[in-house]
Amino acid sequence: MSIAVGDALPDVNLMVASPQGPWPVQTGEFFKGRRVALFSVPGAFTSTCSTRHLPGFVDHAGSLRAKGIDEVVCTSVNDSFVMSAWQQRDGSDAVTMLADGNGEFAKALGLHMDASAYGLGLRAQRYSMIVTDGVVDHLNIEPPGTFGISSAEHLLAQLSD
Repeated sequence: MSIAVGDALPDVNLMVASPQGPWPVQTGEFFKGRRVALFSVPGAFTSTCSTRHLPGFVDHAGSLRAKGIDEVVCTSVNDSFVMSAWQQRDGSDAVTMLADGNGEFAKALGLHMDASAYGLGLRAQRYSMIVTDGVVDHLNIEPPGTFGISSAEHLLAQLSD
């Protein structure tokens, strides 16, 4: 069963790249007392993720902040080195990259998928959500093979309602 609106995020360890190397981030502490736009992609450097999903959040980070978002965060089942390289190539400092290298966050959310048929193993589904003080306010889970409701534009429209 996957996480739902009104549920608290699971408290797991993610990693962020820092100049000193990978740095652990506990989700319970990270999301506490803040309003965060969180989106997940199946994989860094993959086609839709690199050409549409991440760029949309980079382009609209300022608009999301203007709607009361404290931080824009991307997560993926990739290691922190890959997430850092992807941020340097396609992202910006406006989006925080949190690596879910072992897929523990995706599994704890119930938003994981088996992409072994494509040589990718366990991955996170494509989704976006608004998290306020660790609780899910809005949740948009993409059906397999689609992109639209997890976009920055869709999330912005939800915040405008």
